[in-house]
Amino acid sequence: MFIFQKTHMTELEALVKEAQESFRACDTPVALENAKAQYLGKTGRVTALTKSLASLDIEAKKTQGAAINLAKQAIEDALASRRQDLAQAELDVQLKAETLDVTLPAFAHSRGGLHPVTLSLARIEHIFQSMGFAVAQGPEIETDWFNFTALNTPEDHPARSMHDTFYVEGGYLLRTHTSPMQIRHAMAHVQSHRALLDAGQSMPDIRVIAPGRTYRVDSDATHSPMFHQCEGLWIGENISFKDLKVVFTDFCRTFFENDELVLRFRPSFFPFTEPSAEIDIQFPEGPLAGRWLEVAGSGQVHPQVIRNMGLDPEHHMGFAFGMGPDRLTMLRYGVNDLRLFFEGDLRFLSQFR
Repeated sequence: MFIFQKTHMTELEALVKEAQESFRACDTPVALENAKAQYLGKTGRVTALTKSLASLDIEAKKTQGAAINLAKQAIEDALASRRQDLAQAELDVQLKAETLDVTLPAFAHSRGGLHPVTLSLARIEHIFQSMGFAVAQGPEIETDWFNFTALNTPEDHPARSMHDTFYVEGGYLLRTHTSPMQIRHAMAHVQSHRALLDAGQSMPDIRVIAPGRTYRVDSDATHSPMFHQCEGLWIGENISFKDLKVVFTDFCRTFFENDELVLRFRPSFFPFTEPSAEIDIQFPEGPLAGRWLEVAGSGQVHPQVIRNMGLDPEHHMGFAFGMGPDRLTMLRYGVNDLRLFFEGDLRFLSQFR
């Protein structure tokens, strides 16, 4: 509260009261600044009173100047107070909008899961490891010798053409199957037991599967340029086609969890096996009941391939097979388009957690 001199007291008190009411009526900072200009701006009413002091004598200037300064200070105090009130009101609105109810349940975070093909690969490895097979991994960029020549593939075989195989610089290629790892593993196994062989003794059997990515120039609903394969090999001194049928039948029935699953072996041709057979399965029930579905190729390992491993085909023999985990996954989960596995659609993949 301020006290004016009697001169102009009524006028200045009325001005301060008017300014205070004007400021209280402002509900936004912009409106408040506009109201301020009416009183304290360059052309404001307080400024005009201050300029009017120039025409007064010295004593009047002192008296009225002091009164005007008190009125100006009161108006500035009212302005500052209203600014603070508006700022606090704006802050209250913001805080109310950002209020969090800590009693609400937290957002659920979805848990990820393994890809269905990864699940199938792990299942395949587990089943064969329980049968005593080792799991071999190797390079995806291969030499022509390991990918074709060591597997008895003729020079003019269509698989060697650029229409089927991805070739890279330096005479290398992207492996078209995981069979090269069978050769690499077998050669390493033979080398590590060379002393036994040279002494005319028996070495431990070669039992290995080679799962992994492979590449071919192919793409449609049931083929992908990148796909997975799992090749298997068992070499010993007395391993026959009969053992192949027992091992693969047991694998399929375990993988699909169906002891009534029926298998058939159809004669076929592969350059690295002789005799060779395609393996088909038939489900006794479900949407695929009664249909024969091809799942693998197999056969007795060709003598030349045995020689390329560093063994004598007169003393060692065995079987090999190759299957597509992608296709097995399609059959296991009822998926009809291979491309769904590689599109990264979480709506599809979340079904396999």
